[in-house]
Amino acid sequence: MASKLVVSTFLSLDGVMQGPGGPGEDDSNDFPHGGWLPPYVDEGFGRIMGEQFERADGMLLGRRSYDILSSHWPNVPDEEGGAKINGMAKYVTTRTPMTAAWRNTQVLVGEAAETVAELKKSTDGEIIVQGSSDLLRTLQRAELIDEYRLLVFPVILGEGKRLFAEGTAPAGLKLTGSTATDAGVVFVTYEWAGKPSYGVVE
Repeated sequence: MASKLVVSTFLSLDGVMQGPGGPGEDDSNDFPHGGWLPPYVDEGFGRIMGEQFERADGMLLGRRSYDILSSHWPNVPDEEGGAKINGMAKYVTTRTPMTAAWRNTQVLVGEAAETVAELKKSTDGEIIVQGSSDLLRTLQRAELIDEYRLLVFPVILGEGKRLFAEGTAPAGLKLTGSTATDAGVVFVTYEWAGKPSYGVVE
C-alpha cells in the first residue's frame, strides 16, 4: 500500500504560483497581481482540470490553502465540480491542532515531512497537492513528491511565491507529457527521477 503524491499547480511563466484565482485570494507580502489566471480559462483548461480531479483519490493542503479552498468549495453546486471535490478525502497539514469543518477532511498534526510520509504509506491511489507553497518546499526536501503536473500561463509577474524558490532541493525530472490550450496555457507533466545528473558539453 502506497499513494502517489502529485503536485498540480498553476504557474506564471516566471514560476509564480501565488494568488491565481482572484484578488484577495493570497495578498501576503503585498502581492498585487491576484487573479492572473481567469483570463486564460477556456474549454481546454476546464478539460485538463476535470481530468486532474477525476484521477485523484485525495487532496493534500497546507493550512493557508485549506482556509482558502474550504471557504469556496462547500458552496459550489455538485454539477459544477462540488460533488467530486467535497466528496473526496482531504488532508490538511498543521503544526497546531485545528478543527476541520470541510467534509471528509483529516487533520495531520505534526511535522509535514513525517505526517505526509506516513499518509503515503497508509493510503492507496493518487493524492493531489493544490497550492500550499510552504508545504511544497517541505515535501521537496523530504523527496516525497512523485510527479509534477504544471499548468504554465503566458504571463510574467516578476514577484510572488514561486514553486521552485531559492533553496529548493535539487532534483532530476523526467518529462512524461505536454500539451497546450488554445489560450496559450502549456500543461506539462514530470516524474521525479532522483538527484540531478551532471556532465560536460563538448
